[in-house]
Amino acid sequence: MAKPKTVRILRFYGEKCTGCLECERACSMVHFRTREGGDKSAIRIIKENDGSYRMNVCDQCGLCIDMCPVGAIYRRENGVVWLDRKVCIGCQACVGFCPIGGMRRSSIRIEPFKCISCGSCVRACPEDALELVEVEVEDVKEVVYHKLGV
Repeated sequence: MAKPKTVRILRFYGEKCTGCLECERACSMVHFRTREGGDKSAIRIIKENDGSYRMNVCDQCGLCIDMCPVGAIYRRENGVVWLDRKVCIGCQACVGFCPIGGMRRSSIRIEPFKCISCGSCVRACPEDALELVEVEVEDVKEVVYHKLGV
């Protein structure tokens, strides 16, 4: 497989966000078939003390790839870092290792989950506060050990 050159990542425009959390609800539909949002969403919108909003979501850096003891995490042909639920043993090492908290866990299943750059949140946002943008993998990739994040 050829190494991917680009990847779609989420860009957040906090100045447009009203905190409606429609993006979180759309994400939880993708991952859990529920509109609960919150702990069942790979994207988190966080209200700051000053009333502004920020986003926490996987940035597709790939640091988790080398941390998976069974090789369940890899970079797909489209550049997105992917977790194969059929291979995952649920050890949660990736959740504990992720420096930005982008890998999530849920109490209703053993495997973690993360943003897959599907765009559901972008389509759900009534304020256009989210956008999927194409960036160079080299600009987001971080290397830990031998797999070189690819």
